Amino acid sequence: MQLIGMLDSPYVRRVAVSLKVLGLPFDLDQVSVFREFGKFAAINPVVKAPTLITDDGVVLMESSLILEHIAEIGPRRLMPADRAHHEKALRLVGLALAACEKSVSILYECKLRPEERQHQPWLDRVSGQLLTAYRVLEREVSSNWFTGEELMQPQITCAVAWRFTQHMVGDVVTAADFPRLSVLSKRAEALSFFRETDFD
Repeated sequence: MQLIGMLDSPYVRRVAVSLKVLGLPFDLDQVSVFREFGKFAAINPVVKAPTLITDDGVVLMESSLILEHIAEIGPRRLMPADRAHHEKALRLVGLALAACEKSVSILYECKLRPEERQHQPWLDRVSGQLLTAYRVLEREVSSNWFTGEELMQPQITCAVAWRFTQHMVGDVVTAADFPRLSVLSKRAEALSFFRETDFD
């Protein structure tokens, strides 16, 4: 398999970490959708990261759909089979993905739009949504994560989301206000799956 995209994208990184957790071999081609648009378009005309080229040459996109494919070929699933635990896992993954989405929105508004055209009411709204997502995660994630357990998708996605937000818009989400997430992130980033997919 070939994974296309930059590891500073939380969507690319959550796929890369998941593949490593499952021990599935893949080649990573870090092509930027911004700096190498033409090269990316030659691989996937939609130019969407992450893109995964399967062993059969099928081009997939959208991290959640790629992870659905990985669930079919991996040695185990990264989501619980039990209904109650599955629902809880979906909730945590959804909150983390919402945090990623709002972080990206803030990043694009502040980095890609000229300052005089930035819309503060929009930034305030998105920042509020981002902070709300992390406040809920701070309450609901387990303080026992990353202490030797078999990693699942909620752990992976929450850790990847937090690292991305802190790296890209850490001025909006102050780490000191989220001590549990900060501790969990530190534990996660010490693991080989995360070290090998870091982007600094």
